[in-house]
Amino acid sequence: MTNPLPPVHPPLSEVRRRPARVAAVQMVSAPRVADNLAAAAALVAEAVAEGAELVVLPEYFAIIGLSDGDKLRVREEDGSGPIQDFLAETAARHGIWLIGGSIPLLASDPGKVLNSSVAYAPDGRRAARYDKIHLFGFEKGSERYNESATIEAGKTPVAFDTPFGRIGLSICYDLRFPELYRALGVLDLIVLPAAFTETTGVAHWEILLRARAIENQCFVLASAQGGRHENGRETHGDSMLVDPWGTILDRKLKGPGIVVGCLDPARSDEVRASLPALQHRVM
Repeated sequence: MTNPLPPVHPPLSEVRRRPARVAAVQMVSAPRVADNLAAAAALVAEAVAEGAELVVLPEYFAIIGLSDGDKLRVREEDGSGPIQDFLAETAARHGIWLIGGSIPLLASDPGKVLNSSVAYAPDGRRAARYDKIHLFGFEKGSERYNESATIEAGKTPVAFDTPFGRIGLSICYDLRFPELYRALGVLDLIVLPAAFTETTGVAHWEILLRARAIENQCFVLASAQGGRHENGRETHGDSMLVDPWGTILDRKLKGPGIVVGCLDPARSDEVRASLPALQHRVM
């Protein structure tokens, strides 16, 4: 018996979608939450001044600690805490959709956290939460990462609807697993907050982002950490907005800043009409 294709939610012809300005924030986060929230607030305000209606913050925007265990000290209960309050208040103050790239939430294992992306609507209410499913592991020479030591993996893919289309949530290492996005059905935008290492980023970051845009025929907005952190780690940066044809519309290579561009659902419709690959799927 063959497995059915993931459901398409819902046919795009039945959904009213409008263009919108969107922005990715790039940061070089430090071990101090208060400093990072102040930096994020300034960059969100800059994006709003550029007309952004949706803003995405990077993975670990609130803290990149001196050790992996530092994020356990600032983890929050779901729905309560200074980082979540900051996101809700910032979304409401500016009247925007705001996606908090990832924040540490309490996990069922007391020695770990959930690495969670939380989305807020323009009135400050939470619209969605996604817990990172794929946990990064890497070893090359003296460079070693093992997220599963301090992070509890999520289990459920998540997408949510806005006036300008359906948005799929993902975090960093998820980018390497195209089946995650297929499980979400047809999307208008994939958001990818990340803290890619410089080593893997140089080799694979742009290629993977453009591939996800091309194969899903949707926009991809990647919001990255980008620079040398106080713990010595170097993150790749190169935040970008990619269109459904794989064209990079804007990018920020290194350092704090923003990427801004137009999410136009008509562009996705045009690409899908001329190359109906999503309709041609057989498995």
